[in-house]
Amino acid sequence: MMRTVVMLVDDEVPFVDTMTKRLGKRDLEIVAAYTGLEALEKLKTNEKVDVIILDVKMPGMDGIETLREIKKAHPLVEVIMLTGHATIETGIKGMKLGAFDYLMKPCDIEQLMAKVHEAKSKKTQHEAKIAQASARELESRRVD
Repeated sequence: MMRTVVMLVDDEVPFVDTMTKRLGKRDLEIVAAYTGLEALEKLKTNEKVDVIILDVKMPGMDGIETLREIKKAHPLVEVIMLTGHATIETGIKGMKLGAFDYLMKPCDIEQLMAKVHEAKSKKTQHEAKIAQASARELESRRVD
């Protein structure tokens, strides 16, 4: 089975380093980014990203803005918002913009892993539906 590829986006370097180690031990492939812009740049060259764990509060381009851009360019990539000084409103706003879910920081690693697996599963189902629809379309063209 393919390993799940997770992009961690957070401006707190120690947090990203710690989470990279912890999630890497759980058989996830981790791509780190420290700003929203860096995340968008890395997504252009890394087609395999399944799930993005995105911090809401970042200098420059914040999590909500980053989420909006991710969903525009990569609608199938699932995004889990992480929020520390979170207002619930920010989490809800993220969900309205297409985030898979949101968790409070610091989050429980098992809870985060469960969310990552759920998000990956949702993305896989979407990809399968798209592949089926494409196959049906090709089939119908052959018949005509």
